[in-house]
Amino acid sequence: MHFLYNVLFLLAGFKWGDWKRWRYYYPTILFLICVDLLKNFLLYDYRMWTYQETFFGENILQNHTFINLVIMAIVYPSTVLIYLGRFPQERRKQIFWFSLWILIYWIVEYINLTYLDLINHHNDWNMWWSFLFLIVMFLMLKIHHKNPLLAWGLSVIFILILWIVFDIPVETLK
Repeated sequence: MHFLYNVLFLLAGFKWGDWKRWRYYYPTILFLICVDLLKNFLLYDYRMWTYQETFFGENILQNHTFINLVIMAIVYPSTVLIYLGRFPQERRKQIFWFSLWILIYWIVEYINLTYLDLINHHNDWNMWWSFLFLIVMFLMLKIHHKNPLLAWGLSVIFILILWIVFDIPVETLK
């Protein structure tokens, strides 16, 4: 099923992504991938969620790491190229666009968690934490696109807040 999601994001990226200016968005794509890699590295032994394949492709997408790497390679670039590439100028439309992307990601996660068993939450993570996380993630993408250093600084602060709230033991660090 993760194959299907990735194919759908890839097709959406090709259709609606701003491929003519992909270099313009490339730093933000790398930012998203780097933050996710950092999260996976730091929380390897204390994950908030894990992906699994349950329908087809279990031989290729054997575990969370493989699935997450495919998401980084396909879903993240497609998301950034569409989200930032079509970001509206008018304030009301910006709020709608921002909210739409949060809702898309949140609904996909809800379906994957509740009906398809493609994701599991751990260590007190839940859909409301995911909702907050998505708000911050899409906000950081927009901020990073305009001011990368500010986005990195705010991301570190958000990570520290989550670290404290979830009382993540330092011993779980790799």
